[in-house]
Amino acid sequence: MTAMRRAGVLARRGMLGTELAVLAAALVADVVLVLRAPAGSGGWAAPLTGLLASTGTAIPVLAVLRRRFPRHIGVLGSVVAALSAIGTVVAVTAHARSQPPFAEIVAAGLLTAAAGRKLEPKHAAALAPALGAVMIAAPLLRYGAGEPETLLAVAAAAYWGACLGVGLILRAADARQRAALDRVRSQERLQLARELHDLVSHHVSGIVVRVQAARAIAEANADVGGHAAVYREIEEAGGAALAAARRLVGMLRDTRDVPLLSGAVLGDAVRAAAGSSARVDVAEELDQLPVPAQVATTVHRVVTEALTNARRHAPSATEVVVSARVEADDLVLEVRNDGVTATAAPGGFGIIGMTERLAMLGGRLTAGPEPGARWRVVARLPLAGEDAPFDALPRGL
Repeated sequence: MTAMRRAGVLARRGMLGTELAVLAAALVADVVLVLRAPAGSGGWAAPLTGLLASTGTAIPVLAVLRRRFPRHIGVLGSVVAALSAIGTVVAVTAHARSQPPFAEIVAAGLLTAAAGRKLEPKHAAALAPALGAVMIAAPLLRYGAGEPETLLAVAAAAYWGACLGVGLILRAADARQRAALDRVRSQERLQLARELHDLVSHHVSGIVVRVQAARAIAEANADVGGHAAVYREIEEAGGAALAAARRLVGMLRDTRDVPLLSGAVLGDAVRAAAGSSARVDVAEELDQLPVPAQVATTVHRVVTEALTNARRHAPSATEVVVSARVEADDLVLEVRNDGVTATAAPGGFGIIGMTERLAMLGGRLTAGPEPGARWRVVARLPLAGEDAPFDALPRGL
């Protein structure tokens, strides 16, 4: 696992290095074109043309920032498309050729690929054509017919199509990986269900049968009649354990109450755990944040346990809220409810179990009353960088 993780990090660094090299080459080409271009017209458009020329550097920076802010690809792509379109309009209006398009085209292509892979289909369907339009329009309109630079529009169209194709291929590969993980997880659950049924249920059933026989003998013998009550209690306990084991087998065979798998986004994991028993408030950026399996499971257990405590100790609660957000490099998961009475202090092992689960991932949990007869449970998990926020988690869980 360590070798695979190291290989993945090296591959990402290699892609970033290649990307920076291509963008730097595009900027150099832009500089060459600026030096070769004749002086633009003066007047009102000259200062604006000079100002917009700086976007040749700003647009590649925005494209690189998509790695740092993967949840804002749509915003970054829209800004790049808008800046490129404004630059083209100003260049055509002022008859100026001081804003070459090489870096813009490369950056817009990178964001097209990212949009095809990461964004929702409706958002990708809107952003990708917009980026393609500005990529083609930049050389076509800024230089005009008859200029050799206009042929760059043909290359830009081909490059846009290739970037979009790569993004869609990677999107399909991600979907196949999630489907494979679904199948593996389902097979593991079914295998565990079979083993639980064959082993645990078999032994518990044997205990119940033997206790029933012992109780029957004890009831028939008046001298040990006091033991019959003990046998009855053992029988009831064994029956309850058998029923619990059967319920667990049923849950393992049913996917409705199973935490979301790796590849799911954090917002969906929180909503699936909360169900319809609470109001859910998830920060927008978490709706595009994929989570590994151990985080999805921990989120599911923390939310369900906190909601169970709320139902048990505050049955008259009128407001139960589950929220998730990023705060000071921490993923913060919060469950609040009202209707807490003075004697309703959650006990047992629920809070201990949640604390232990979070501690395994380097997180922490706080729980306690608040003013206004309210109870608040806050779970915090540390995050790494924007590009790979869960890389700092312990492995092998």
